Amino acid sequence: MAEKKMSLSRRNHLKSLLLHIGKSTLEEEAQQEEEEKMKYMEVHCPTPPAPCCMQELQDLCRRLHKQIDLVDEERYDMEFKLTKSNKEIDDLKIKVQDLKGKFKKPVLKRVRMSADAMLAALLGSKHKVSLDLRANLKQVKKEVKEEEKQTSDWRKNVEDKAGMDGRKKMFEAEA
Repeated sequence: MAEKKMSLSRRNHLKSLLLHIGKSTLEEEAQQEEEEKMKYMEVHCPTPPAPCCMQELQDLCRRLHKQIDLVDEERYDMEFKLTKSNKEIDDLKIKVQDLKGKFKKPVLKRVRMSADAMLAALLGSKHKVSLDLRANLKQVKKEVKEEEKQTSDWRKNVEDKAGMDGRKKMFEAEA
């Protein structure tokens, strides 16, 4: 179905009517708020009696100071509750964002890097770390077995058996 387009003058006229209605409702709401404030002030803050002597004036001051102290305590409690609730709201917002999973994990590319370069990238340029795995190993000394010490060196045996003299010794040893 083809919709008819509204003419420019008609649209501007309707827009001005809406703005006029909105302005009048805002004025009415502001006037109602002012009336409510006045009613609240009449109920909770009556006009103080005019003291005629010094004793009445001191009593009035004491009562006012007590009321001020009570109001300050309530204000402090309310501020504390407000900050606590705001903190909880922020924490819950963070949890909701985490649960929604708005953040997509990017596809990671395989990068060929040495272990030293990877540590330097992770820790920054301030920390110079070398990955020498053998440096931290314990040094173990080999103990030479007594049997190996007693046997003669195999190289000497080969030299002795080399040539005709060596073969002669081999035949003599076998016989």
